Amino acid sequence: MKHDPFRHRARGRSRKVMALSLGLGSVLTAGAAALGVSFAATTSAPPAQPNMNCTLKVPANPLTAKGLATPYVLSATNAAQGACHEANANQSAFVQATVVDPATGTVSVYNPLVVDKGTKPAAAPVVPALPAGAVVGIWFGFNGNVLTMAGQTAAGKCVGGTPGGQPFGQFAYCNAPAFFTAANAADKAGKLRIPALGTAKDGKPCPTTRDFGVVDQDQSDNVTSEYLATAKGATAQKTKRNSAALSGGMKKMQPTALLNGSDNLLLDDFIDPALGCTPWTAPDLADPGSNVTSLALNELQAAKFQAAPIALVPLSDPMVQENGKQNPAKVNLYRAGVDQPPLGAAANGAPSAYCTDITTAGTQRIALDRQFTTAAASPQAGQNLFDFLSQRYTASLTGLGCKQPAPTPSTGPTPTGKPSPGTSGKPTANPSPGTSGKPTANPSPGTSGKPTANPSPGMSGKPTTTPISQFPPCCNAGQ
Repeated sequence: MKHDPFRHRARGRSRKVMALSLGLGSVLTAGAAALGVSFAATTSAPPAQPNMNCTLKVPANPLTAKGLATPYVLSATNAAQGACHEANANQSAFVQATVVDPATGTVSVYNPLVVDKGTKPAAAPVVPALPAGAVVGIWFGFNGNVLTMAGQTAAGKCVGGTPGGQPFGQFAYCNAPAFFTAANAADKAGKLRIPALGTAKDGKPCPTTRDFGVVDQDQSDNVTSEYLATAKGATAQKTKRNSAALSGGMKKMQPTALLNGSDNLLLDDFIDPALGCTPWTAPDLADPGSNVTSLALNELQAAKFQAAPIALVPLSDPMVQENGKQNPAKVNLYRAGVDQPPLGAAANGAPSAYCTDITTAGTQRIALDRQFTTAAASPQAGQNLFDFLSQRYTASLTGLGCKQPAPTPSTGPTPTGKPSPGTSGKPTANPSPGTSGKPTANPSPGTSGKPTANPSPGMSGKPTTTPISQFPPCCNAGQ
């Protein structure tokens, strides 16, 4: 059974895209009208809620080849709330490493595996061959609400939120600032060649994760990792060898693909193809001969080539707030993990400026690309990409506290797709709770051990053409 690839979860932030999961109520009216699109509401009852707050244990020596090949272990943060299972697409956690060789500027990607507590992998992880002096950065994504980091976090220089405060929610990183420092130095020295964006079908530069036509209420979070899960719930890295071995050559035994709802996956697998653009990829150290995308590659490219207006994590992003209040220190911690400059005169994170840019530059790009996106698939079954992006945009205005623009007459064809109740607007055979971006009644503690007031799910992403794939909630406002 296919789980819709991108239920753009209004990620956790309690304020995220709650209206989306409730049937796209009146919150969509003004924003959607500004884009010349209307949505039909649904009234289906929400599914039973699994435990959306889980803990991920970081293995020993996480930045080494051995550490990368050692599975991370998923468990419930509070067992009383229920178990956490990696093969449950609504609870899956994801790990993604990107590696740079400072001497040559060569970059590569490796996706460490996640397994349930007390279980073994369906196939042993590949031990990557790292160049001498390699600098490793690791990023995390989560399909639930709050992912708590445990284990060898100090050894990995891991950051999951404000020290002594609340976690980000679905996002965390290890050694990311060091990775970006090394990668940017290699770029400056002419060793690392970051590919140009290219020109999209609309005549503009291909979009990045910092394009206001792409961002939502919490940009630059979650990853593009993919795992395989057997019918018994065991997991393995997504490689050609594992795909063949775990299926036993029989189509009916093909393992399920697990994906992380992520803004990056939405850009790489949906928006780029629709606009005739090609995402930057690098060799997969677990799967020789294969190249894959990564959050780090997307952010490096965005940092170098995104033209103004440039979307940088604002103070109003629910993921970087503490108890619903702005927190500059937390914004800077988050920005450091995605290669963005700290708050300052030129990038002060003002919510009003972010709202202005997303309602002007953002709507202009979405409207301009309508001619291409109405004919393109989206993460949501039965909904074209234009409808999906429009719905996501409107939900983002709510999550960011932006004033919704006054309705304007539609100047284009009436969209045909009907959005589903997921926060991301992605179809899902088993819609998961929490995709609305509402906080759980009993939020779990984050890296600080304190409960978060605005947990949020993330977005995922793989085209619906992937066989036997179970997709997590993805890509909605907040993802």
